[in-house]
Amino acid sequence: MSASRSYSYKITKTAKQDINRLSTVVRSRIGKKLEYFIEHDDPLQFAEKLTKHKAGDYRFRIGDYRVILIVEGKTIYIVRVQHRREVYRK
Repeated sequence: MSASRSYSYKITKTAKQDINRLSTVVRSRIGKKLEYFIEHDDPLQFAEKLTKHKAGDYRFRIGDYRVILIVEGKTIYIVRVQHRREVYRK
């Protein structure tokens, strides 16, 4: 872990809407875990690469929730935050 972040993240409008629908407890847990991931030199070590998923390239697993990501350079775009039973539905 380094003092300066090597990655930054941005939350899309859709992901903000997903987050606003969650309970305060779940929202807090997801926020803390995302900060933990982003603080590391390589946050993608905690992510799993998605195959054949139209919404994103990677996902973080945070409890029963999945955070779908698109990575462009050193910027991580959070595109969806949904319960695991919902996130992979077409």
